[in-house]
Amino acid sequence: MDIREMRTRLGDTQSEFAARYHIPFRTVQNWETGVRKPPAYMLDLLGERIRADLANRRTAVLPRYDPRKEDLPERRDYVGAISWLKAVQERIGDPFVFALDEALMCQGSFGGRSDEFIVWGYGSAAAARFNGVVLLGDQIGPYNVEEKNGLRYTDFERTLADALANEAILDMQGITEALSRYYYRNGGSFAGLFVVPEYQDRFAALAEAAADYYTE
Repeated sequence: MDIREMRTRLGDTQSEFAARYHIPFRTVQNWETGVRKPPAYMLDLLGERIRADLANRRTAVLPRYDPRKEDLPERRDYVGAISWLKAVQERIGDPFVFALDEALMCQGSFGGRSDEFIVWGYGSAAAARFNGVVLLGDQIGPYNVEEKNGLRYTDFERTLADALANEAILDMQGITEALSRYYYRNGGSFAGLFVVPEYQDRFAALAEAAADYYTE
């Protein structure tokens, strides 16, 4: 794929593509118009990242309890979200990146629920042997992953993108609370967040709900 094809597959404008991958806007323009040619290693790197971004957007199906699967530690048995997530990580064992509500818990922007059953994340298919695990993908680029308290989790922008991609089956309480905190900590603004074009309209509605969340 050339740069233009990569960009159009994502549905990005040139400025959005530049912002997504931290490339100067003028550089993207020059690559697409042929003024300059991107290095081969850059094409390979972008290709890998874009394939991962496209593949990991697939919508998940919420699981029901299956007695044939292994159980994860129960949320109600732990004081605090982090202690529970550490126990979950230890039980899963394989490399695992927490996503969605669990990522928000890692970030400290959502406390979770005492009856939590679903655990969202990125990891190998082996993680699906546990009840409640919903895999959004088997890989995620390291540039979207943060680490704290021994836990790996998606950064806020990727968490937001995953929430919008899976909204049809997701309880949006966590992301609404997290967005509301972002809004008030950022001086009443959502500046700094990047949302791909396909989710712009839905984000506008979600942002409005988040801005009103703590005033209602």
